[in-house]
Amino acid sequence: MLHLLVDTSTWLDLCKRRDGQRWIVALRVLANQGQVEVLVPRLVIDEFERNRDRVETSMTASIAQRFKLIKQDLDDYGGSNQEEALKVITDLARHVPLIGAMTTRNFDEVLDQLRAGHALEPGDEEKRGVVERGLSKQAPFHRSRNSVADALLIELYKTTVRGVDLHQEPHAFITSNSDDFSLPVGDARRPHPDLASLFAAEGSTYGLGVDGLNQVLLDYFGDEIEELFAETYFEEEPRRLDEIVEAEGELFNRIWYHRSLQHEYRLEDAGDDAELERLITIAGPGRRRVEGLYKEPGQLGPYTDFELGMLNGKLSALRWVLGSEWDFLDT
Repeated sequence: MLHLLVDTSTWLDLCKRRDGQRWIVALRVLANQGQVEVLVPRLVIDEFERNRDRVETSMTASIAQRFKLIKQDLDDYGGSNQEEALKVITDLARHVPLIGAMTTRNFDEVLDQLRAGHALEPGDEEKRGVVERGLSKQAPFHRSRNSVADALLIELYKTTVRGVDLHQEPHAFITSNSDDFSLPVGDARRPHPDLASLFAAEGSTYGLGVDGLNQVLLDYFGDEIEELFAETYFEEEPRRLDEIVEAEGELFNRIWYHRSLQHEYRLEDAGDDAELERLITIAGPGRRRVEGLYKEPGQLGPYTDFELGMLNGKLSALRWVLGSEWDFLDT
């Protein structure tokens, strides 16, 4: 089993990435299969929860600001297609809440994973180790800042790997905080000299950020992790408003056309010629318009009960997204 102690900074980086689900889902699957154990000091959960709102807000604000700046540039320097470009940007800007909601999913899933991990609680030994590091100005106390939490992480990792057969039970410490944990000058992927002894033995690895986490997984699982990524990660792009409106319009037209024909058949069966003539007069232009739009075989029926149910279900769902109540299917 691979044992991972991942710093709060890297968990937050995973949440901020559009492709964060690639690792979040893979780690959850591996943990459920007993191939990975996530080591979770309580302070990591506390820091994650404390920083979550700030990071989520900054992400949404950053996206909104980028749209605002692009729109301003188009206003100032736009060419012949300026009006169409502004329409596209305005439409994309409506996705900011949806993008924020998708990001929230990353935070929720990471928090669930942290809470399900193997909890690490500091004891007197780890606390003494923190004090000794502080007195001797050893990393992460080599900088002029409060590094007690960072030092506690290192002391917990130190205790965890002590006496363990690292060939059978490899461990890795992953952080994005290169200032406190990495080599001060040179390759930041290497640990600070004060911490190097913790990673000298084979099977104890220092990883920098999401790339470091990715490399640890590749080194341990090889092709298996690539296959898992391929099986579990699906990048999802939120639909633009114009796409949703267009799809809703197509479903409306197809369902209206079907209902119009059904109404005609019922009038024919009832022998109501006057009402049938009136229907054809009113619905005829609309039908011809719809027939001109959807010429592929089967687009305008006939439908099986299942196909008709799917069409109505899709229309209901899209209308809900656009603000209507569920099951609003009027045509």
